Amino acid sequence: MRILLVGNYEPDAQRSMQSYAAWLGNALKARGHQVVLVRPVPLFSRLTKRPGLQKYLGYIDKFLLFPPRLSRLAKTFDLVHVTDHSNSMYLRTVRRRPNLITCHDVLAIRAAHGEFSQQTTGWTGKLLQRWILSGLRTAEHVASVSAKTASDLGKLTGLSAGQIRVIQNPLHSSFGPGAPHPHDLFPGMGLSESDAYFLHVGGNQWYKNRLGVLRIYAQLIMMPEFATARLVMAGKPWTDAMRDFVHHGRLGDRVIEAVDVSNRQLQSLYCNAIALLFPSLEEGFGWPIVEAQACGCPVITNGRQPMLEVAGDAAIFIDPDEPAAAAEAIAARLAHRDQLCAAGFRNLDRFDEKAIVDQYIACYESILATGAVSARLSGVHLE
Repeated sequence: MRILLVGNYEPDAQRSMQSYAAWLGNALKARGHQVVLVRPVPLFSRLTKRPGLQKYLGYIDKFLLFPPRLSRLAKTFDLVHVTDHSNSMYLRTVRRRPNLITCHDVLAIRAAHGEFSQQTTGWTGKLLQRWILSGLRTAEHVASVSAKTASDLGKLTGLSAGQIRVIQNPLHSSFGPGAPHPHDLFPGMGLSESDAYFLHVGGNQWYKNRLGVLRIYAQLIMMPEFATARLVMAGKPWTDAMRDFVHHGRLGDRVIEAVDVSNRQLQSLYCNAIALLFPSLEEGFGWPIVEAQACGCPVITNGRQPMLEVAGDAAIFIDPDEPAAAAEAIAARLAHRDQLCAAGFRNLDRFDEKAIVDQYIACYESILATGAVSARLSGVHLE
């Protein structure tokens, strides 16, 4: 097959989406398919270094210059796959070709609808999310990374269950057990080889619940078995509210801020942690869950979807709104750490890279077969 992948605008720095598109392109090429990954070229945004102005000049690159180029290029491919739902406006540009879009979450759309009191969306953000939703409503075929995201998408768009196929995210092959202690990779973080620690991985989006992580940790260290345990928070720099909590709770010498760690460092953190503390309130999928399981790290997460779906029976499920009860449940279940780790390894079969690529190829073939039948029935000649 000749497959055109539509990726994200590089100045937007959406690292996870860029990595996803690159992974999919390489995986499809390895199967012998002809694949080109295309994305908007940063031209106007390079005219200034002022972040605010760069953002608006980037709209020219993304929404005025790129669509004509995409339209011309799409004519030479069997199928166009838009790899991120936030680029759903491009579906109209490629509507004459068989196409697919991957939806990773609809949290920003739901926030723009006022569904979450924790997040306020400005008027420009609401316009953008309305445009994204409008594009998704025109989709004929969608791959959703979780059943929860598929359900939410169906409610927002009115798309039928037959139009949305669940294809979960793959586990990146770089994650696995046996990594050296973090002290050996980045001694500057202040973690000694004798330190036991809980780990959290995430950014500062409200649904990552990083203050909730701190509240649960504060309860855990009141227990004798975790009295000396530390907490490593890997991801973005702390918010002011987090710094205040750490300061007033006198946790400054016990909680470590690890900013923008590499995959190699992250693997090391997973492999040597007591457990991953991941009490997210919402997710589209929840990458850290499977990454931790691959490294033999027990997972502690929220007992709601999609965390239940992704973690399977291989996690400690808690209610993040009840820190004391959560700490009690964690202490009780971590007494069976070996069983949790073994269950985590078994759970990974569902996220095998080869199996996920197989699902995408089957999806492409189904779309092309459906399009060919429709064309024959209507008497239309496909280029």
